[in-house]
Amino acid sequence: MAEQSSKSVLVWTLAISVLVTVASVTGLASDSVYAEETKNWATQARGQDIGNLLAVLTLLLSGFAYARGSHRAALVWLGTLLYLVYAYVIFSVAVHFNQLFLVYVAALGLSSYAIMFRVNGLRAENARLPRPAAHRLAGYTSIAIGVLFTLLWMRELIPATLTGEVPQSVVDAGLWVNPVHVIDLAVLLPAFLIAGHLAVKGRAPGLFFVGPLLVFSVLMGASIVAATVLMTVEGFEGTLAPMVMVSLIVLASLFAAWRYLAGSYDAARG
Repeated sequence: MAEQSSKSVLVWTLAISVLVTVASVTGLASDSVYAEETKNWATQARGQDIGNLLAVLTLLLSGFAYARGSHRAALVWLGTLLYLVYAYVIFSVAVHFNQLFLVYVAALGLSSYAIMFRVNGLRAENARLPRPAAHRLAGYTSIAIGVLFTLLWMRELIPATLTGEVPQSVVDAGLWVNPVHVIDLAVLLPAFLIAGHLAVKGRAPGLFFVGPLLVFSVLMGASIVAATVLMTVEGFEGTLAPMVMVSLIVLASLFAAWRYLAGSYDAARG
């Protein structure tokens, strides 16, 4: 049964990695993929493609370690899948139809089902392991990320709502609404706040989800940094401050995730 489970992890990992690699390399190499997008949105998409390739590397390394029995690798694997679901929701619904549309949808679907099929078993195993020593650091870092990005988006959205004007970031991207605002405020940022709070309290759902969410934060932040670097090269203004801020978030998330995941998880399994 364990051998069959390991094989399924490898199948999920390899299938998703192939799809994401095809989509990302093609998006970076071909001018036709984002030809219908504004320069702003196309540059952000290419930054996301770079982040997606980093996610492929992370998925492969963690997936093979997970298949060999590492629980902390499984949490990294899960966090990488959460990142890919987020990324390909955006690609599937907020990029003009192109030759990669079915690849986007397939990557989104496989990443989603991989999470659904594996998450219950991972949660059950996590509940049997000792509490990581750095759970408070991980929890407070998760809360800080949730608060920071909520304030950042509200700073843009509340004045726009009161004046009836479309936020400038939406105008620059050439969109009706920014899907990042929707996903972050409706799903992702509440997850960071709730998981962080529960992790600080030492409760099982928080102790499980805070690790994958911090991995998500590292990958998402890396893709944003890549996008801001590309935007700087393309001559966009005002990119330095967000680049520095997000780089600090990536470093903080990486440190908190490392401290959290480097605990006694695998040692406890013998």
